[in-house]
Formats: sequence, structure tokens, C-alpha cells
Amino acid sequence: MRIESRYNGPPGSGNGGWSAGVFATAAGGSEPVEVTLRRPPPLDTTLSLVDGAVLDPAGEIVAEVRPAGDVDAVVPPVDWATAVAASTSYPGLVEHPFPGCYVCGPDRADGLRIFPGRLPDDRTAAPFRAPEQVSAATVWAALDCPGGWTVLAAGRPYLLGRIAAAIVAHPAPGDECVVTGALIGVDGRKAMVHTSLYGPDGALLGAARATWIAR
Repeated sequence: MRIESRYNGPPGSGNGGWSAGVFATAAGGSEPVEVTLRRPPPLDTTLSLVDGAVLDPAGEIVAEVRPAGDVDAVVPPVDWATAVAASTSYPGLVEHPFPGCYVCGPDRADGLRIFPGRLPDDRTAAPFRAPEQVSAATVWAALDCPGGWTVLAAGRPYLLGRIAAAIVAHPAPGDECVVTGALIGVDGRKAMVHTSLYGPDGALLGAARATWIAR
């Protein structure tokens, strides 16, 4: 396994959702998987999966992968127009802790450019046009940052700590999808969030629950 440099989150490390998707794919199986990131995933580094542990070349643990059980984390959808309107108020356009993030960074013209904005009920929503190449890691990545932006605020950065996802289907390249997020609760430095990805016809493509950790 390798997290290529273009799939970064914070500078010098992999985007949490993308990395988790790569690790989950390597674990195989069709059941929902939970990935716990023990440290920022290194870029352009050969990683191995041994008994559920993702290891770097020195044998240090990067992440742990295990069955997730049921992922009952569906966030209701909105239509494309509503998601587009919400994205115009994306706070990351004004201040972003990691503007080069592959998923939600405004500086990445070659990224997924998922810009979640607030809905009146405090959920987040964003339009997402699927790229030319779609993999499981793409779906995991799309389910990542919109959850973080339910709690992220100016001067209050968070990083993904754990994510469990149930993937129903992949979008086709070019599909106009919508991703929604909801804050479930905050416990000290931990924020629990849910996210869901919907296809052009409104069908659920995937759902995730995640824990984000304040820096």
C-alpha cells in the first residue's frame, strides 16, 4: 500500500479519509470496516497490513483496521441546488487549516473540491462531482471532510482519528453527487460526526461515522 503525495491532507501526510479507504480496501471483505489512525499516514511510503495493523517500513503502527459492525450513520440528503447554495458559505474559502487538502482544500484545483457549507439545521452539505477515476478510497475521502466541517471553525483545527464506513456503491465518473454531514456530539477534544454520500438519483452510496480530534 502507498498513499501517493497528491492525496495529502495536512502537509506531509495523507488525507485521513483517502488513507482509511486504502487501508480498508487492503483488508478486503464486504463488511463495513473501521479504521483508527494512530499517526498521520506517511506519503509515498510502502506500508503493509499485518493482522489488522498498518505498519510502516520500520514496523511502527500507522493505523488499525477492524470490522465495524453496523454503520447506522445516515444523514438525510438535500438536492443538488441546495448543496451548491450551501457550499458558497464554505468557511474554508476564508480560513482553512490545510488549504492544500486533496478533498476540501481550496488551493487544490486537481482535488475533489468538496466545500461543505452550513444548512439552516446545522448539517453540512456540499456538491461533489465524481472524478474521472473513482475507487473505494474516493468514496471514503468524500465521506471524510464534510464531517469535520460540522465542528471545524476559525482557529479550531481538528484531525480525523477514526472512521467507519459502509459503502453501497461507487458513483460513476462525472456523476453530480451530494454529501451531507452532521455533528452528533462533542466530548472534550473529541467530536463524533456522521456523513452520507448520495448519487444523482438520490440513492445512498455510502455512510460513515467518525471521530475527530481537536489539535
